[in-house]
Amino acid sequence: MIKVVIVEDNKIINDSLSLLINRAEGFSCVGSFLDCESMLKKIKALRPDIVLMDIKLPGMNGIEGVAILKGMLPELNILMLTVHEENDLIFDALCAGACGYLVKKTHPDRLLEAIQEACEGGAPMSSHIARKVTLFFQKQNTLAEDSTLLTDREREILIELIKGKTYYAIALTLNISKDTVRFHIKRIYKKLHVHSQAEAVAKAIKKGYV
Repeated sequence: MIKVVIVEDNKIINDSLSLLINRAEGFSCVGSFLDCESMLKKIKALRPDIVLMDIKLPGMNGIEGVAILKGMLPELNILMLTVHEENDLIFDALCAGACGYLVKKTHPDRLLEAIQEACEGGAPMSSHIARKVTLFFQKQNTLAEDSTLLTDREREILIELIKGKTYYAIALTLNISKDTVRFHIKRIYKKLHVHSQAEAVAKAIKKGYV
C-alpha cells in the first residue's frame, strides 16, 4: 500500500485528489493539508511514502516546504503537483529535493503511475517539463571547471537519470547490474551533497557536471 499525503490549498482539488487516491487499488491518502505548516507538524506521525506538494501555498511555499521536509525525512519522496511551469520554479523545486514535477492537468491515471514511479526510484515529470530540463541540459556546452568531481561512469549514469530512467533501465542500457547502478548513485549523491535523484540531476545540470 502506497501511503500519500497531499498539500494543496484549493479545497476542491485537495478533496478530488484524496478521493482519487483512496479509490485506487494499492493507494491510501493518509493525510491532506491546505498549508505546509500544518503538514510539517504531523508528517512524522503519518509516515507517508510520498507527498504531493503544490508550490503556491498560504504562508510557507511548497519549495520551502520541500527543503524542510528533506531535512526532516531525507528518504521521503516528494512530487510537485502545480500549475506553474517556469524554469526557475522547476529547478528550484528539484534542487530543494523534489523527486519529480507534474502539472495539475495531468490525467488521473498518469498521476497514479507517477506516484508509483516515484516510490520505485524514478523521477516522473510531465512531458513538456522533461523537455525543458533536457533542453537546458543540451544548452550547457562546456563542463564545469570541477567536472572531474565525477567519474566517466557516474556522468553516464547521470545522463541516463536526466532521461528519467529507473535504476533497472539504466542497468540494461549500460550493461551493468542494478546494484552497481545503486552503488554509483550513492557516490554521486555524496559527491554532490544531495539526497534525491531529481536533486542530483538538477544540480549536475546547473553546475555543468555533465
